[in-house]
Amino acid sequence: MKTLINVFVGIFAVLMLHSCIASRRPNIDFFKQSGYDYKGAQFASFNVPLFLAKPFIKKALREDGENEEVIALIKKVSKIRVMTVDNGSKAMLNDYSKYLNDNDFEDWATIKHDGENVNVRVKQNGETIKNMMITVNSDKELVFVDVRGSFTADDISKVINAATDK
Repeated sequence: MKTLINVFVGIFAVLMLHSCIASRRPNIDFFKQSGYDYKGAQFASFNVPLFLAKPFIKKALREDGENEEVIALIKKVSKIRVMTVDNGSKAMLNDYSKYLNDNDFEDWATIKHDGENVNVRVKQNGETIKNMMITVNSDKELVFVDVRGSFTADDISKVINAATDK
């Protein structure tokens, strides 16, 4: 019986650690399309299980003196996927934007700073934001962040105000 429990715990640990491993394959839905020609783009993606990461994130934010609004928003996040693309093209970024528009994402903000563009798009269900896609592009390097959870526009506004106060 003890051996069976040890085997089960071992399998569970391997499965949990497997989700932390970085991959060279895309993890954002648009880029998983098999028929799309990426023209030499190289992907690096990872998923971090939030039940492992949230305690560390909240502790680090408290040590850095962040506002409780930021920490409260972290509590509402259920999943984060990050993907970087080297040698991405403007056409790829435009096709991705079209994909988001076709899938009911609203353009909330575009910030331009020192040659980099940050774009935030959200998918809402009534007043609740279920999915937020953040895109950072700089020449040929692209970063995509897919944040899923259940938060409101007010939550995001509080975090933006907290950031601008610093």
